[in-house]
Amino acid sequence: MSNSILSVQALTFPWQTSDPFLFCAFHKDNYPKGNGQMGPNANLSGRNLGSDFAGKDGWSMYHGQNVPGFPAHPHRGFETVTIAEKGLVDHSDSLGAAGRFGNGDVQWMTAGKGVQHSEMFPLLNETEENPLVLFQIWLNLPKANKMVEPHFAMLWHEDIPVFNHIDSQGNTTKVNVINGKIGNYTSPSPAPDSWAANPENEVAILTIVLSPNAEWQLPTASAGVNRSLYFYAGEDMEIDGSTVKRGNMIKLDPTKATTLLNGKEESKLLMLQGKPIGEPVAQYGPFVMNSNAEIQQAMNEYQNTQFGGWPWAKHDHTHEQGRGRFALHADGREEIK
Repeated sequence: MSNSILSVQALTFPWQTSDPFLFCAFHKDNYPKGNGQMGPNANLSGRNLGSDFAGKDGWSMYHGQNVPGFPAHPHRGFETVTIAEKGLVDHSDSLGAAGRFGNGDVQWMTAGKGVQHSEMFPLLNETEENPLVLFQIWLNLPKANKMVEPHFAMLWHEDIPVFNHIDSQGNTTKVNVINGKIGNYTSPSPAPDSWAANPENEVAILTIVLSPNAEWQLPTASAGVNRSLYFYAGEDMEIDGSTVKRGNMIKLDPTKATTLLNGKEESKLLMLQGKPIGEPVAQYGPFVMNSNAEIQQAMNEYQNTQFGGWPWAKHDHTHEQGRGRFALHADGREEIK
C-alpha cells in the first residue's frame, strides 16, 4: 500500500493551512443557557470582556461584551467560508445585508474591495445549553479578484449534498460536500469571484464523519494540489496504516488514494484542498493583499470611508429573538428557511 501522508503536526489556534487557504479558526464553545437577551445566563466577572479567548468554563465571549461573537470589523482581499456545524450565527454587514444561519449551514462571503461585517452568536435557548461548533476558513483571492465587489452566498444545509459510504462491515462514512465533488455529488456553487469557482483549481471543502471502525478511501486529485485533513473530534484512526490521534493536521499527497480506518469512537475531520494561487501574500490583520503598499492603501481607505459605514444601530447587532434562519442580501433579495 502506498502511503499518502506527507506530514503530521499538532493543531494550534488558528489552524495552519496551505495556499490557496490562509488559515482556519475553529471554535468549540459549550455556551450556557441564554439570559433572554441572547447573551449567556452566567456571571461574566473574571473575563477580559472585549477580548475574551481564554475558554473559561468551556466557552469564550471573544470580542462580544453582552452577546458572544465578533462585532463589526473590516475585511479586504479574501473570502471567509463559515461552517456553522452547531449553534447559530447572526450576520450583519456594511452593505445592509444580514442573516441568521447555523446547525449545518455555510456562509461564503467575498470581502473583495472591502466590507465590514459582524458575526454574533445569539444564545436563543433559555432552558438548555447553547453549544457552538464553528469553522471560519479564510480563502485567498488572486490579485485579479482582490478588488471585486463584496458578495455573500448562503449554502443552506438542506442544499449541501451528503455522500454516504457503507463499508464491507456495514460501518458508515458521511461526507458533506461543501465545495468540490465526491462521486456523483457536486457542491452548490461558491461565490462567483472565488478561486473555488473555477473547477480547474480543484478546491474542495469537506466535512467527514466516520462511525466507529468505519473504513473509507478518499479519492485522488491532481499533482500540485495542496490537500490537508484536520482531525478534530474522536480518539484515533489509521491513515494508510499509520495511527493518528485527534488534534492533528495531516498533509497528504493528493495523487495517492488515502485509506481512513476509524478507531472505536465516532471521528470527524475537515478536508481542505486546492490548487495554490502562487502569488505574494501581504497580510495585516483583516486585510490580505499582494504587497505592503496595498495593505497601507487598504488601511487608509478604511479610515477614510469605513468601507461604506455601518448601517446598524449597534456594532454587535443581533436579529430578533424569535427570528428563524434567513438571509437578506444587499440587493433586497431575501431567503427564509
